Amino acid sequence: MPKSKIAVTVETELLERLDQLIASNHFPNRSQAVEAALAEKLERLRRNRLAQECAKLDPEEERAWAEEGLDADLQRWPRY
Repeated sequence: MPKSKIAVTVETELLERLDQLIASNHFPNRSQAVEAALAEKLERLRRNRLAQECAKLDPEEERAWAEEGLDADLQRWPRY
Protein backbone atom coordinates (compact mmCIF):
# COMPACT_ATOMS: atom_id res chain seq x y z
CA MET A 1 0.00 0.00 0.00
CA PRO A 2 1.41 3.45 -0.84
CA LYS A 3 2.51 5.60 2.05
CA SER A 4 2.62 9.35 2.57
CA LYS A 5 5.06 11.28 4.67
CA ILE A 6 3.68 13.65 7.31
CA ALA A 7 5.12 15.78 10.08
CA VAL A 8 3.68 15.66 13.58
CA THR A 9 4.41 17.58 16.75
CA VAL A 10 4.22 15.67 20.03
CA GLU A 11 4.99 16.38 23.65
CA THR A 12 8.57 15.59 24.64
CA GLU A 13 7.50 13.11 27.32
CA LEU A 14 5.35 11.24 24.82
CA LEU A 15 8.23 11.05 22.37
CA GLU A 16 10.53 9.73 25.11
CA ARG A 17 8.02 7.00 25.92
CA LEU A 18 7.80 6.15 22.23
CA ASP A 19 11.58 5.94 21.99
CA GLN A 20 11.60 3.57 24.99
CA LEU A 21 9.28 1.22 23.10
CA ILE A 22 11.59 1.34 20.10
CA ALA A 23 14.65 0.71 22.32
CA SER A 24 12.92 -2.33 23.81
CA ASN A 25 12.18 -3.65 20.28
CA HIS A 26 8.40 -3.22 20.43
CA PHE A 27 8.69 -1.29 17.16
CA PRO A 28 11.54 -0.98 14.66
CA ASN A 29 11.24 2.81 14.36
CA ARG A 30 9.11 5.86 15.18
CA SER A 31 7.24 5.78 11.88
CA GLN A 32 5.99 2.25 12.36
CA ALA A 33 5.10 2.93 15.99
CA VAL A 34 3.07 6.01 15.10
CA GLU A 35 1.41 4.21 12.18
CA ALA A 36 0.41 1.30 14.44
CA ALA A 37 -0.96 3.64 17.11
CA LEU A 38 -2.94 5.63 14.55
CA ALA A 39 -4.39 2.50 12.97
CA GLU A 40 -5.40 1.15 16.39
CA LYS A 41 -7.05 4.41 17.43
CA LEU A 42 -8.99 4.70 14.17
CA GLU A 43 -10.23 1.10 14.54
CA ARG A 44 -11.35 1.78 18.12
CA LEU A 45 -13.24 4.87 16.97
CA ARG A 46 -14.93 2.84 14.23
CA ARG A 47 -15.99 0.12 16.70
CA ASN A 48 -17.20 2.71 19.20
CA ARG A 49 -19.30 4.39 16.55
CA LEU A 50 -20.87 1.06 15.62
CA ALA A 51 -21.61 0.38 19.30
CA GLN A 52 -23.14 3.85 19.70
CA GLU A 53 -25.38 3.32 16.69
CA CYS A 54 -26.44 -0.12 17.96
CA ALA A 55 -27.27 1.39 21.35
CA LYS A 56 -29.84 3.60 19.61
CA LEU A 57 -31.81 0.55 18.47
CA ASP A 58 -34.96 -0.44 20.32
CA PRO A 59 -34.63 -4.12 21.29
CA GLU A 60 -38.39 -4.71 21.18
CA GLU A 61 -38.70 -3.16 17.73
CA GLU A 62 -35.72 -5.18 16.47
CA ARG A 63 -37.24 -8.38 17.86
CA ALA A 64 -40.55 -7.58 16.15
CA TRP A 65 -38.75 -7.05 12.83
CA ALA A 66 -36.83 -10.30 13.26
CA GLU A 67 -39.97 -12.27 14.03
CA GLU A 68 -42.13 -10.67 11.34
CA GLY A 69 -43.57 -13.41 9.21
CA LEU A 70 -42.09 -16.09 11.43
CA ASP A 71 -45.50 -17.43 12.45
CA ALA A 72 -46.42 -18.16 8.84
CA ASP A 73 -43.09 -19.86 8.26
CA LEU A 74 -43.48 -22.02 11.35
CA GLN A 75 -46.75 -23.45 10.02
CA ARG A 76 -44.96 -24.68 6.88
CA TRP A 77 -42.09 -26.36 8.73
CA PRO A 78 -42.38 -30.08 9.50
CA ARG A 79 -42.95 -31.04 13.11
CA TYR A 80 -40.13 -32.94 14.78
